Amino acid sequence: MNPAGLAAVGTPRQPSKRRVPVSQPGMADPHQLFDDTSSSQSRGYGAQRVPGGLGYPAASASPQGAFLADPVSNMAMAYGSSLAAQGKELVDKNIDRFIPVTKLKYYFAVDTMYVGKKLGLLVFPYLHQDWEVRYQQDTPVAPRFDVNAPDLYIPAMAFITYVLVAGLALGTQDRFSPDLLGLQASSALAWLTVEVLAILLSLYLITVNTDLSTIDLVAFLGYKYVGMIGGVLMGLLFGKIGYYLVLGWCCVSIFVFMIRTLRLKILAEAAAEGIPVRGARNQLRMYLTMAVAAAQPLLMYWLTFHLVR
Repeated sequence: MNPAGLAAVGTPRQPSKRRVPVSQPGMADPHQLFDDTSSSQSRGYGAQRVPGGLGYPAASASPQGAFLADPVSNMAMAYGSSLAAQGKELVDKNIDRFIPVTKLKYYFAVDTMYVGKKLGLLVFPYLHQDWEVRYQQDTPVAPRFDVNAPDLYIPAMAFITYVLVAGLALGTQDRFSPDLLGLQASSALAWLTVEVLAILLSLYLITVNTDLSTIDLVAFLGYKYVGMIGGVLMGLLFGKIGYYLVLGWCCVSIFVFMIRTLRLKILAEAAAEGIPVRGARNQLRMYLTMAVAAAQPLLMYWLTFHLVR
């Protein structure tokens, strides 16, 4: 046998030595899948962290910051603010020209005591004596301080309630539909618009100098919805008899209320002198007052008779 072969068999085999690469301080571990970026000396991010900056890089001065710090930009911002303020003032003036917001605030200056007294005056106007509207420095006082002052709160709430009561009446008769309810509301608004336009045209034709404004007319003409609500509700509870009794009472009440209220507005000259002035113009004023007052019961019946069966 070959001595070399015996020596190879008898001698144990030494494991082979592999050379493991030693990572240098600036090199990443070859067995690591991702780079370690948690160190402040990581090469992935060139920016160093600022102490006390919550770990975010320091913000460098940008052109936008330099522009905002420029006095010219501050002047431009001030000019823009003044221009916006002028535009807002112009819009407010134009809105107030077409929609008198200041006047509307006066007509909604009411409280609970005023509403209670006004409703009582509309239903029982026979015992009320003083119908003059009080003034303070040539300006009428707010409605909450004078029960004779016109307001828009009661007419607006009464109109909405009237539409709801009409829907209830139609529902109890199995005739309710959104189209029919919308027709009921639109017809009531249309008749109110026709009344206001007719009165304004009549005042213009007979040349009456009065402080009765369009909003005053809407307020006075809108008070009839209170009696309409009472008539329809009584009709739902007690039938035709209750409807006619309550509506008849409310019609007479609104007639008296309109006569005593409008005579101080339309017949201002005769009321100031305290004696009837026998003249063609004053007779026309009296006829106009009577016509406006007589139209209220007719419209109250026309807008409610079909709701009670």
